Amino acid sequence: MKSDLQIFLDGELVPAGEAKISVYDHGFLYGDGVFEGLRVYNRRIFRHEEHIERLYRSAKAIWLEPPYSREEFKRHTEQTVIANRIENGYIRAIFSRGVGDLGLDPRKCPKPTTIIIADTIQVHPPEVYERGIECITAATRRNRADVLNPAIKSLNYLNNVLAKIETIKAGVSSCIMLNDQGLVTEGNVENLFIVHEGYNGDIELQTPPVSAGILEGITRFSVMELAEKLGFRVVEKNLALYDLYNAKEAFLTGSGAEIVPMTTLDMRKIGDGQPGEMTKALIAAYKELTASEGEPLF
Repeated sequence: MKSDLQIFLDGELVPAGEAKISVYDHGFLYGDGVFEGLRVYNRRIFRHEEHIERLYRSAKAIWLEPPYSREEFKRHTEQTVIANRIENGYIRAIFSRGVGDLGLDPRKCPKPTTIIIADTIQVHPPEVYERGIECITAATRRNRADVLNPAIKSLNYLNNVLAKIETIKAGVSSCIMLNDQGLVTEGNVENLFIVHEGYNGDIELQTPPVSAGILEGITRFSVMELAEKLGFRVVEKNLALYDLYNAKEAFLTGSGAEIVPMTTLDMRKIGDGQPGEMTKALIAAYKELTASEGEPLF
């Protein structure tokens, strides 16, 4: 933690060391709340409105009424970035249920807690973007969408943490999670794409659909847009591990991770075991997009 950071906490910017919440906050007690992760590039917040919209949809899904309008929250996010002079970094925006009692009843929490952190982040070391990452298939299954929908970015990320623990024990960077039907969903914190070549030579960029039980990623959507502009055919379809093992290329996407080539899965090389040409083209296009979209904040 950087002591000189300014944290937005319930309407005020306070030093990081003084940014405290109650032990009775239901976000702490039960993971009862929602969050977003946003990127800052060249003093610009990337896809700011889209992230705010997803945050507010998540809040609505858990019956939490944010204390600020979308426009007010946008201004508070920008103020936090400016206060910390973040030129390239990461934003964590949180709505917690707020202070209540030791029971579960959300009605006992009269006011949600709002936190905005603007800092730096490194999900993967820089060299993996050149050589790719090794992954495993996690034994931990993705939450079923009819139990706890992954479309809700809740503060309870234990499902993802358990999968992350598997990657740590295996000595790899990330993992692929399956749903209860054994279909591919996503990584433990990233969406997934593969480049598929049919027997007739046709090339498609494929990604699991939201109905498989994935987060509808902002970066995922940006990559799909870029791929279509570059002339690649993009298809959302259910994928099995067989499809990943036999893919020409594969990569993971997320606000924190950006676009990360996946070159090995379960000790099987993806393609030739090196980041592929489509992956490289999309990484370059994404860098160009993020460097120029939006207006600088300062």
